[in-house]
Amino acid sequence: MKYSVMVEYALHSLVYLIDVPSNESIGIKDLSEFQGLSETYLSKVFGKLSKAGIVISVSGVNGGYKLAKAPEEISFWDVIKAVEGVKPIFQCQNILKNNLMYLDKENCSSCTSGNSACTINLVMLEAEQQMYEFLNSKTISWLNEELEQVLPKEIRVGSREYFRRNDTN
Repeated sequence: MKYSVMVEYALHSLVYLIDVPSNESIGIKDLSEFQGLSETYLSKVFGKLSKAGIVISVSGVNGGYKLAKAPEEISFWDVIKAVEGVKPIFQCQNILKNNLMYLDKENCSSCTSGNSACTINLVMLEAEQQMYEFLNSKTISWLNEELEQVLPKEIRVGSREYFRRNDTN
């Protein structure tokens, strides 16, 4: 499965929103300029995040976006679902029923966990479940902590200062 770059921009943007005081927000203009992409593109991303209840928009001259819930309550999976929707990794086509040796063609009408003949689909469903659980265990708060460890301090400090400096837009 391949996720679009929208997911990456969403995750980065959400990290920038972590330090925003509850009575403030960050505008799309600042977020898009900082990341080097168009406001229109990032507005689409934030429209999806807003619809999913991950961010809330603040209207007015100093309007923008802020997190709708605590960073530890927003998982990577939440963001992926909001931006990409839920799509199965594997879609079984029931090709077993086309096998010349498969005598019970009527019983292979759906690949479910209850149909042990669908071993390939069962493996794929298990892999998808493990991926979901892993992505659900990683939160925006976790990402923020990781970035504190792996990025140079001047980048993290500079990012925070950029948004503080521009929070009057």
